[in-house]
Amino acid sequence: MSKGANVDLASLSEASGPITVVLGWTDPSGAGEADVSVLLLDSDGRVRSEGDFIFYNQPATADQSVQLLGKTPTGSGSEDRILVDLRALPPEVERVLIAASRDAPATFGDLNDLRLSVSDSAGEVLLAFDIDDATVEAAFIFGELYRRGEGWKFRAVGQGYEAGLAGLATDFGIGIDEDDDQSQAEPKADEPTEVDGSAPAEPDVQPTKVENRRRPGRVRTAKKKATLPKAAKVNLAEHASWHDARLFSVSGLRSNQEREARATSTLLAVMPQVPEFGRRLTARFNAPAGTIQTFTEASFKHGDSKVRPDGIIRVARAGRIWTALIETKTGGNPLKLKQVESYLDVAARHGYETVITLSNDLAPDGEHPLPVDKRRLRKAALCHLSWAEVAHEAHMLCHHHGVANPAHAWLLNELLYYLRQDNAGCQGFQDMGPAWVPVRNAVASGTLRLGDKRAMQIAENWEKLIWQLCLRLSGETGLTIAPVLRRRRDGDATVRRLQTVTSLVENGRMSAEVRVPSAGGPVLIEADLRTGQIETTVEIPAAERARTLTRVQWLLRQLVDAPPEMRVEALSPRRTTGPCDLLKNLQAEPGLLVPEGGAQITSFRLTLATGMGTKRGAEEAGFVRTVDTAMDRFHQQVLQAIKADAAAEGGG
Repeated sequence: MSKGANVDLASLSEASGPITVVLGWTDPSGAGEADVSVLLLDSDGRVRSEGDFIFYNQPATADQSVQLLGKTPTGSGSEDRILVDLRALPPEVERVLIAASRDAPATFGDLNDLRLSVSDSAGEVLLAFDIDDATVEAAFIFGELYRRGEGWKFRAVGQGYEAGLAGLATDFGIGIDEDDDQSQAEPKADEPTEVDGSAPAEPDVQPTKVENRRRPGRVRTAKKKATLPKAAKVNLAEHASWHDARLFSVSGLRSNQEREARATSTLLAVMPQVPEFGRRLTARFNAPAGTIQTFTEASFKHGDSKVRPDGIIRVARAGRIWTALIETKTGGNPLKLKQVESYLDVAARHGYETVITLSNDLAPDGEHPLPVDKRRLRKAALCHLSWAEVAHEAHMLCHHHGVANPAHAWLLNELLYYLRQDNAGCQGFQDMGPAWVPVRNAVASGTLRLGDKRAMQIAENWEKLIWQLCLRLSGETGLTIAPVLRRRRDGDATVRRLQTVTSLVENGRMSAEVRVPSAGGPVLIEADLRTGQIETTVEIPAAERARTLTRVQWLLRQLVDAPPEMRVEALSPRRTTGPCDLLKNLQAEPGLLVPEGGAQITSFRLTLATGMGTKRGAEEAGFVRTVDTAMDRFHQQVLQAIKADAAAEGGG
């Protein structure tokens, strides 16, 4: 869609359930993500009460018709999802304004790839709106849903305010608490008052600035959340062998069947008790925001026999019940095609919307790990979830985003503790698979060729490993860390993996780019199977100093505690290579990095090599573990040092 255009939602989809609005962006500066907000407006363009203002301190309406579902890392930055049940909105609500805000001095002009999309209840994308003209706005209106007759339409707005969330709120009738920012936002000159000529104007529903009059309520925009305290509690144990009693125990698990049963029951028990967590998971499957109930030990007739799925999720919303069957695997147990297909048949027969598989496998492209016949998906959807993604959502809520109740944070932490125990079998992707050793040996001997199916398996597992690494780092840092996927080049998974296989054949390397906020650029991770090294590389801009040598000294001051064996390369305009040396040598003689002929240094390329494990798994000498180690080492000893010093010096 273009800015100002509008479209009838009913003309785009026959699905009758809630819609999902997705806001996305890339934050190259690391100055902080944007916070999504929604305003429900009446015919006067005002909120009816403070309950019509949905934001981080009030993530849902009282009737659950609008629900903020939180942030999700993606291959192109991050996404914030909003569930909107248009049928459940009160008749007085004429417009639903979709907006976001940033904390000063950050603006939307600092973000890249601003975008909005709307999906129906079946997950089908109905429309998309890309925004490329944001500048100084600290609050931004992406779009709006508005009534037209008996239906709803969407308008692409793409305009905003300079005064942030408080200004946006007061302009539509929300009073801000005395302790918060009292500034009244003045809209930009191009604040939405009329649509572009690209679509017919409908002035009766245009966003217009309203006069100041008595506000229906007052809210606090200062963020509040309940997370686990970082300080360690006092240990009253008399002996180091004593262990804290845990709510979910892993003791006594002796078989795969017991592990699957306990893991399923533990997860399903927590989901309805911690609403924010349950809704984040169910929203992945286009479930409505409502009351969640979960069950185990249910059986269904299937032909002449019975099948027993591991669990059932039911979500009640406005007289409608959304239902899903759960099939769980733990450890290295694979999903079974015949079993999943039988659950799809049962779901279709009993009117269940979705079959959810849950295992340690990852599906980073959204494609299910099993090659299920598409004809079986006509009446029931098939979705996949990894234990790593479950742990990620719990960790983000528990330690970063927060939940409404401190007891819920503790409950999530108990779930996390359980999932991270080896005996639980829920550790996520931990094995490159049986093809690893043959492919590694073929690379070493130079006998690997295109068309080798084992190499394609390794390329797919490499993507899963990188995706899980990003989930783990996001949880540890609270940042949105995700693989870099360039839409044109990397859009198709098969093409992308073929590129990895080609690289393995030609130079024995697998590579991936990871976006880390404030890193200066994407971090390149390369596994060289010929040399047995994992290299992590980032290119950072040089500080604006008059003398070339001063720019080198600026960098070395930041890297004083970095590994001495790190390679540092100086790059000049229109050159892809430049003077390069080890950090330990440069600390003694910085002039080694000064280009000949007086060329100016515009950026530095930093590369750190780590020994690569040869085994296929996550043990100490395993490939999976050493990739994690390499990225952790680079992030802690290099990226964080650069970030801290660059902030202290103002970037130059």
